[in-house]
Amino acid sequence: MIKKSPIDPFIDQQGVLILDGGLATELENRGHDLDHSLWSARILIEDPGEIVSVHHTYLDAGADCIISSSYQATVAGFVSHGLSETKARDLIKRTVALACEARDKFLAEMTYKNRIRPIIAASIGPYGAYLANGAEYKGDYHLTTKQLIDFHLPRIELLSQTEADLFACETIPSIREAEALKSVIDGNTDILAWMSFSCKDGTHISDDTPIRECVSMLEDCDGIFAIGVNCTAPAHIPSLLNEIVQCKSSKTIIIYPNSGEQYDPHRKKWRNSQSPVDFSGLALEWYDAGARLIGGCCRTGPDHIAAIRKTLIRSN
Repeated sequence: MIKKSPIDPFIDQQGVLILDGGLATELENRGHDLDHSLWSARILIEDPGEIVSVHHTYLDAGADCIISSSYQATVAGFVSHGLSETKARDLIKRTVALACEARDKFLAEMTYKNRIRPIIAASIGPYGAYLANGAEYKGDYHLTTKQLIDFHLPRIELLSQTEADLFACETIPSIREAEALKSVIDGNTDILAWMSFSCKDGTHISDDTPIRECVSMLEDCDGIFAIGVNCTAPAHIPSLLNEIVQCKSSKTIIIYPNSGEQYDPHRKKWRNSQSPVDFSGLALEWYDAGARLIGGCCRTGPDHIAAIRKTLIRSN
């Protein structure tokens, strides 16, 4: 039996759900140094109020869904930096509490017409995010499916205890990691998630698996309601979208690419800066091609999200 999705009201009323943009990008734009193995999770410890502020900014820009700051937040990662396991677990759960705080503030101030109550997705980043070496764009960490299940299960269990509306299994680079997450989700009937892959070109995810194979593998998982692509160059999206559509999957399609720049894991910097990408025009193309959850990832910000909303939801 397919689970009812919290995105249904958005699709029914406005035809699309608008995601937020890059959390870390906006934190960096505000002067925070994220050159650290904990990346944006570091700000959970140092300045959690800034995370609330960034979430609120994206809601103001038009996001219907904000993604928690748990992408790179793991018990092992926090413990390796001197925190107790209890503190680490509390911080992971706090990522959703901060998103809820931002939503409550937004709703109290809201003057927009026809806005549906925003939802919160608890981010589940790949094992490569914990490694903090750019492996989420390769997936070559040589772990068994069982080891990956053991890595992901504790964080998912912690975030299941929060007020998150759903899970965002994002930037997944390998089919083995997708299989591990599928196993965890299949084992918990209360979990509802999307799964989005990092991709190397217009037909393959980062570990060189055809994206069609990934879509087919996830088709029978009721807990996964949407499949798609994130943190991938916009130039690859049309072909990837076509590949997904050709699978004739029952899942909703989700698309939230990066700006088109490339990440250098050694310098921990984005490079090959390009001219600004017209996300409003591209978002309309992605919508027309079948995507129904649309937003941005790394190197995108509130202006990109506002442009997407203005284009796709003209009645707002």
